[in-house]
Amino acid sequence: MTVAKPTPLSGFPELLPAERFVELRVLDSLRASFELHGFAPVETRAAEPLEQLLRKGEIDKEVYLLRRLQAGQPDADSDPETDSSTLGLHFDLTVPFARYVLENAGRLEFPFRRYQIQKVWRGERPQEGRYREFIQADIDVVARDVLSFHHDVEVARVMAEALSALPVPPLTLQINNRKLIEGYFRGVGAPDPAAVMRVIDKIDKVPAEVILTMLVDEAGLSAEQAERCLALAQIRTPDSSFAARVAELGVSDPLLEEGVAELVAVIEGCSGLATERFSVLADLRIARGLDYYTGTVFETRMTGFESLGSICSGGRYDSLASDGRTSYPGVGISLGVTRMLLPLFSRKKLTASRSVPSAVLVALPDEESRAVSDAVAAQLRANGIATEVAPAAQRYGKQIRYAERRGIPFVWFPAGADYPHEVKDIRTGEQQVADPATWSPPAEDLRPQVVRPEA
Repeated sequence: MTVAKPTPLSGFPELLPAERFVELRVLDSLRASFELHGFAPVETRAAEPLEQLLRKGEIDKEVYLLRRLQAGQPDADSDPETDSSTLGLHFDLTVPFARYVLENAGRLEFPFRRYQIQKVWRGERPQEGRYREFIQADIDVVARDVLSFHHDVEVARVMAEALSALPVPPLTLQINNRKLIEGYFRGVGAPDPAAVMRVIDKIDKVPAEVILTMLVDEAGLSAEQAERCLALAQIRTPDSSFAARVAELGVSDPLLEEGVAELVAVIEGCSGLATERFSVLADLRIARGLDYYTGTVFETRMTGFESLGSICSGGRYDSLASDGRTSYPGVGISLGVTRMLLPLFSRKKLTASRSVPSAVLVALPDEESRAVSDAVAAQLRANGIATEVAPAAQRYGKQIRYAERRGIPFVWFPAGADYPHEVKDIRTGEQQVADPATWSPPAEDLRPQVVRPEA
């Protein structure tokens, strides 16, 4: 049957094997980091009732609906946004996690520490850094009624350590506090601090003079108030010295003081994690436009890829979920794994040392010897060495070239009646006698390695 060449489906990325190896190594590294700190794995269903998904607001046009092909159209009088039978694919991992906490509260031990690595779906216009199907990796700490502030510091430290271990360009974790900026905006007399936050959250996308105009037109500030709010947003320090700079602005408010103290604690708690490839920054322009954040907020930029915006964001939310009697506050941070990796793949800045797991190709002298080659391969696999047997009994030169094309570093020549087993490193040409029961390749060749070509 002849099939027309398929048209690529925009926004649904598919990786080549070498890229998938890198992605898997990154996911393995994240899991290891999270579990090292006692975070338990969770996986939620892909679909949620639409009314549940829309509670987060601002993304109603991005939700993919889910229904059977033969389900027919909704009744004319029904509203898909409130019809409990209408399902949508989750667009992040926070909304399904909130539902999961409520449904399982009687079986969870609080504070509950969870990590979740899953695909999510978002119906937005595809572009670099924004996809319709992508992987997120979240960590959260959730408590019943009251969540101690030290968990804000903990979540920042855990994600900082996890990010530091990844084979990507240098990252900067930017941290702010919603209490700090809301208190400051109240202190300068802003009639609607939330409106000021929404404008300040756009500071990376538009010039400062436009921000000033928006603060006047959209947030109801005077020109002087707008200047004072912009002055706060321009403070960035790698340590707690931001506190003195805020004090110099001469604004007073109890909530501001509380926010400054909390941000100092988080920044100082992360101070020992800075390296050449990872830095922490108190950045008072970070606002996070979503209204449910109530304290600490996080964003993360990747050096050389600042146009992507934040690849890892989150914060404190004192009302993750509630059943009407009990509330469940939390603090969490979410890494956009696909958002981070795909731009690196497209620019050839990240790949794997080979595109197959096999470290060894067992040569095939002739078809009658296939059982012998299969036995050698089985022995190597028993020792944890990924191995495949040559597909055809061609000349050894052709079998070696086959291994080269697949990136397999070693070719094994089975023993015969009057000659021993030998293994050849086809990169160097070195060939030696070896025993399949005891031989092992160097550790770096055992599995595909992540390679940064321009690092």
